[in-house]
Amino acid sequence: MTHVLVPTDGSETAMGALQYALELFEEPAVTILYVIELGSAGPGSPGRLDGGLHSVAEGEADRALEEAADLARAAGASVETAVGVGRPARSIVDNADEWGIDHIVMGSHGRDGASRLLLGSVAETVVRRAPVPVTVVR
Repeated sequence: MTHVLVPTDGSETAMGALQYALELFEEPAVTILYVIELGSAGPGSPGRLDGGLHSVAEGEADRALEEAADLARAAGASVETAVGVGRPARSIVDNADEWGIDHIVMGSHGRDGASRLLLGSVAETVVRRAPVPVTVVR
């Protein structure tokens, strides 16, 4: 059984990557990861979210993970979900190594639509640093 990591941010691109992973691998074990990116809560507190923003981010993570997990389970995949906090690319790469992931399948860019030519900066960084094969879905 192939263990696939699919990062999500709840975007259409991320859901397309999950759908692609479910079609690419027969009965995969899928870990769906949502990373809450740290921002700044103001001067003197870099890398922190205040309580209200953190609650909103956790709610978004829960919704995105639930939607993605429902899709994966309906396709017959074994599913785990996880929430990380920090820089998305670093969290994806570090967790792929730690969790014994065989393959990463991710969207080319997130819900903000920002992209650098072909790949978003997170996808580009993951492709360069991942310890396993990475498939980027547009």
